[in-house]
Amino acid sequence: MAPRHPRRWPDGFHVEQLRHAAGLLLVVPHAAGARIVLTERAHTLGRHRGQISLPGGVIEPGETVEAAALREAHEEIGISADQVHVIGPLTPVDIPVSGFRLHPVVATLHTKPAYRLATDEVARVLDVDIDELMRADRLVWRTLEREGERIAFPAFAVEGVDIWGATAMVISELLALLGWTGPFPRE
Repeated sequence: MAPRHPRRWPDGFHVEQLRHAAGLLLVVPHAAGARIVLTERAHTLGRHRGQISLPGGVIEPGETVEAAALREAHEEIGISADQVHVIGPLTPVDIPVSGFRLHPVVATLHTKPAYRLATDEVARVLDVDIDELMRADRLVWRTLEREGERIAFPAFAVEGVDIWGATAMVISELLALLGWTGPFPRE
């Protein structure tokens, strides 16, 4: 689910500038199956405004990846850490455009929670059906212009939004663990 262009760090970027972030890939039950909890980032935020993402943010000094993911989910959507059962980490994903390395953490809840949004960070919560994400007709190709370069990328088109970039890459790893055979080849 990575874009079809080299994912490079910006000119002059040095690895010591890398910022670590944690994201919670929260799976919740639903009558028709399991759903993944995602957020639409507030439209007032920086570079990733309006994008669909995992609840998450910067890992504080001395904080574990899991603790950061749980803290951020609590701050952004009101999920209490004591309700969450952490399953474990997925593969970290580098996000060169913003200088982050995202460390995803998979977790579950036994019941669908009541959300309490931090509206300065989150525009809304989406509960996306895992079976819908696995459908071949939900995979699309999109393009965007960034710094004069046209970038083609795959996305999951569900719930009236496109899920792409690091979020799509993280979700695709979880889906592969559940038996998904992956996205279609680019035409």
